[in-house]
Amino acid sequence: MASDKKVILITGGNTGLGFEIAKALYQSEIPYEIIIGTRTVSKGEDAIATLNKEIPQSASSLSVVQVDLTSDESIEKAIETISSRYGRLDALVNNAGGSFDSQIQEGKMTLREGFNATWDLNVSGTHVITSLAVPLLLKSFDPRVIFITSGTSTLTETENATHPNLIRINGSPPAGWPKPKVGLAVTAYRSAKTGLNMLMREWHRILKNDGVKVWAVSPGFLATGLGGIGPEKLKEMGARDPSIGGQFVRDVLQGKRDEDVGKAIRSDTIQPW
Repeated sequence: MASDKKVILITGGNTGLGFEIAKALYQSEIPYEIIIGTRTVSKGEDAIATLNKEIPQSASSLSVVQVDLTSDESIEKAIETISSRYGRLDALVNNAGGSFDSQIQEGKMTLREGFNATWDLNVSGTHVITSLAVPLLLKSFDPRVIFITSGTSTLTETENATHPNLIRINGSPPAGWPKPKVGLAVTAYRSAKTGLNMLMREWHRILKNDGVKVWAVSPGFLATGLGGIGPEKLKEMGARDPSIGGQFVRDVLQGKRDEDVGKAIRSDTIQPW
């Protein structure tokens, strides 16, 4: 059934930044069909219950679709469901992702397993769902695709150690091998997000003449559950409330950064490559 509301799919929408994006849209006066993409339907339903409790009145509607970015079958079924329900997709927010660096560091995954899992989820799965969503996006009068990137992905800033957070990820450990297992492990994650930036550039190129607006959004250092560190620990390291990132993505969806299509953007600037 076609909807007059803009139809937006948020992958990984039941928790962390994805949940905050859904919340920011649900709080907006603009009506949306907000689809929470989640690996576990019950968790998506719990997220909807929380949103309805926190925001009793909204112009928007919420629904859940099961989607696991590591499964082509799951992605295909999710797109089929959206097609049958709405007939189009106005925006795809490629938010789902994950970091497995800590599991590599702790010996729970081999180096190859951790790297493959990181790229499969953050890059390959994102590429597959974007590919399958294109026919629905092209039925929109204002199609938008957002790739959630990371401030750790910029090559330019790997030489920057002017801030404690940059020292954590860019500082070099003492000589010798093996290196001590201290600090924030991000090698696989930041490498994958750098790859995701190129994927965004490719989709910007591929869909430019179709009028699809594409960005990589770098939401900033947020206190989410990413990487298994825990929000409280991240806050001690200077992470901001995830709601700030959710509001930023909402602003992009509502046209406030249309002049920066094809770029990796931060809330107040363009992120260097």
